[in-house]
Amino acid sequence: MTKARVASLAPGAENEPYDTAAFARKYGMSEKSAEVVLSANGPSRTACDAAARSFMEAVARRSKKQP
Repeated sequence: MTKARVASLAPGAENEPYDTAAFARKYGMSEKSAEVVLSANGPSRTACDAAARSFMEAVARRSKKQP
C-alpha cells in the first residue's frame, strides 16, 4: 500500500518559475544568492528547492568553521 502524495501547490505550479524575492524569503538567503540558485537550477521548483537546501546547509557548515 502506498501513501497518497498531497500537493501543497496548485496544479501546474511545478512548471512555473519562482519569484526571486519570494524564493529568497522562503530559504532565508539574499536575493543575489536566490538569483544564482534559480538561474542554475530553474525552472524546476523541485530542483531549485533541493539546491537551496544544499546551499543553506553548506553556508551553515562554513560559518561553523569560521573562528
